[in-house]
Amino acid sequence: MKYPLTLVPILERAGKLFGRVEIVSRCPDKSLHRYTYADFYRRARALAEALQRAGLRPGDRVATLMWNHHAHLEAYFGIPVAGGVVHTLNLRLHAGDLAYIVNHAQDRFLIVDDVLLPLYEKFKDQVGVERVMVVPLSGQTPPYESYESFLVGASGQFSYPELDEEQAAGLCFTSGTTGRPKGVLYSHRALAVHTLACALSGTMGIAQQDVMLAVVPMFHANAWGWPYLGALVGAKQALPGPHLDAESLLDLFQSEQVTAVAGVPTIMLGILQALEKEPGRWKLTPGMRMVVGGAAAPEAMIRRFDQLGIRVVHAWGMTEMTPMGTVCELKSYMEDWPEEARYEVRAKQGLPAPFVEIRAVNERGEVPWDATTQGELQVRGPWIAARYYKLPEEQNRWTQDGWFRTGDVATIDPEGYVKIVDRTKDLIKSGGEWISSVELETTLMGHPEVREAAVIAVPHPKWGERPLAVVVRKDGTRVAAEELREFLTPRVAKWWLPDAFVFVEEIPRTSAGKFMKSRLREQFRDWKWEA
Repeated sequence: MKYPLTLVPILERAGKLFGRVEIVSRCPDKSLHRYTYADFYRRARALAEALQRAGLRPGDRVATLMWNHHAHLEAYFGIPVAGGVVHTLNLRLHAGDLAYIVNHAQDRFLIVDDVLLPLYEKFKDQVGVERVMVVPLSGQTPPYESYESFLVGASGQFSYPELDEEQAAGLCFTSGTTGRPKGVLYSHRALAVHTLACALSGTMGIAQQDVMLAVVPMFHANAWGWPYLGALVGAKQALPGPHLDAESLLDLFQSEQVTAVAGVPTIMLGILQALEKEPGRWKLTPGMRMVVGGAAAPEAMIRRFDQLGIRVVHAWGMTEMTPMGTVCELKSYMEDWPEEARYEVRAKQGLPAPFVEIRAVNERGEVPWDATTQGELQVRGPWIAARYYKLPEEQNRWTQDGWFRTGDVATIDPEGYVKIVDRTKDLIKSGGEWISSVELETTLMGHPEVREAAVIAVPHPKWGERPLAVVVRKDGTRVAAEELREFLTPRVAKWWLPDAFVFVEEIPRTSAGKFMKSRLREQFRDWKWEA
C-alpha cells in the first residue's frame, strides 16, 4: 500500500494504545507534573488545531524556546502533524545568535517557557515573530498570550491535513562552534525511519516497559530522537525540566524508577561522582542503561558505572544525522572474550545503525577496516541531511558521490566498530605526526583524582605543535603534573605525552555540553614552552 511515513501514526499509536502510561515533568520549582499519553494525545491535537486556526500554512516554522517537559513534547508532535515545522531554539546560545537563527528560519510563531522570557526579551525586537505563546510553568504570562489559553481555543474536531512523507517536520541549528549556526531540516520520513531504527535491539533498544529520561535537551538534535521513540513504543517518559544537576537527576531516577538515560559524558561524570561520594543514598533500578554520546566516554567511566550496576552504552551522531549514527553493543560471541578485550570494544563508538553506511577516507582514499588506519568518517543514509537549510554555499560538507563529511577522524576495525580518534580541527600535529587529543583526554580521566581533562594543540618552535593538558582536579585532591605524566607513560606513546599540565576550576563547554576547545586554544595561544 502507499502509506506515507509521517509522525501521525506515531501520535495515534501513543494515544490509542498507551493512554494510561504516565509522562512526568519536573517544573522549575521542582514539583512534578504528571499526566498520561491520553492527555498528551488530546493536547498535541489541540495544539495542531489551534495553530491551523491561527493561520499556520504548510511548511511554516513554529519556534520553541523550552526546557524538557510535557508542553515541549506536545510541540514535537502537534506542530508537524498540523503541517508546520517545529524549530527548536537552543536556549544556551547568545541572544544575538538566537535572533540570527529565528530570522534565518523565518519563524512565524514562538512557544516559550515563562522562565525563559528574560532571554526572549533580549532579542524580541530583532525578530519578526507574529505570535508568542507562553507556557505558564511558574504561573506568569503577562503581557503575553498563555499557551494554555491558546489550546482552549481548539474545538477538538481536528482532522490531519494530507502530509507528504518528504515534507519538512523539524528544524534544528548546529551549535555554531565554527562560524554561524547552520540549519538542518528533517522530513517526516527521516524522523519516522530514525525512530523505528532507534527502537531496535542493538541501538537504543527501548521497550514499552522502560522508563526513559533524556538528559540531552529537547532543543538539541531532537533529544537524540527519544521523545519520538518513547511515543512509538509507549514507554513512560520522565522529563527533567531545567534541573540537570546530578542530585536532581538522581532524585528523579529514583522516584520514577528510570531504566534508560541518554546524555553527554560531562553530565554522566557528575552523576558518577555523586554516587561515589554518597554511596547508598539513591536506590536506582537494577540494570539501568546509560546511552552516552556527544563526546567520548572514558573507559574508566564505563568500568566504574559497571561496578555500580549501571551499563554504559556508547553512541555517536550529529545534528546533521537526526542524530543517530552508531551505537556500541557487543556482538554475541564477544561476551566470551577476556574482560580487557570487551572493554576495548565498549569504549569505541560502535556499529553503524541500520541504514547508516560508513566509510573513512584520507588523502590516499578509502581506508581499510583494520582498526589502525585513520581517515575522516563519512556517512550516508535515509536520515542523513543532504544539505544545510538555505545555505547553498556550505555544500562542500558533502562529497561528489553523496556522502556527508562528518569532520570526525576515525578508525574502523574488522568487526565494523567505529572509534572516533578526534575532530579534524582538534588533532595535534607534532613533528609531522598526528596525536589524538580525545585519546589523551579519556586516558587522563581514568586517573582517580581527575574530574575532567581537555587536551589542545599549542604552537611549538621545534615540533610545530605540542599537546597541552588542561585538567580539573576532583574536589579535595592535589594531583600534580608529574603524577599525571607517570600515569600516562605506560598507556600512550612517549611522544604523545603532554609537555605541560594546567590546572583549572572548570573547562568551558559548548551549548551541547562538549568541551569548548576553541576557547581554550584562544586562552593559551601565547603559551611559552620552557626551554
